[in-house]
Amino acid sequence: MAKYLFVYHGGGMPESEEEGRKQMEAWGTWLGSMGDKVIDGGNPVGPSTTVGSDGAVAKDGGSNPATGYGLFEAKDLDQATELAKGCPILASGGSVELAETFEP
Repeated sequence: MAKYLFVYHGGGMPESEEEGRKQMEAWGTWLGSMGDKVIDGGNPVGPSTTVGSDGAVAKDGGSNPATGYGLFEAKDLDQATELAKGCPILASGGSVELAETFEP
């Protein structure tokens, strides 16, 4: 089985405590549905900075800053993609970037 880094982009902050509870419940349900495929359920991340190849620094994380991450196991990219399609960030307008990780 391969390991895939899921990088979350965008999504919205909850507008109320109730909406926040519902979002957290959705994340818990999604992560729980994947069982042992979850290696690291991840976390949200704070503001990011991007350093370009020319040394330029973008304090806002660039054009598509990360908002969180997770690490999951899947047999291939197709299975990882299917897992990502259930991610709650999609319901709030966000996206999930997938990248297979490699052991050194």
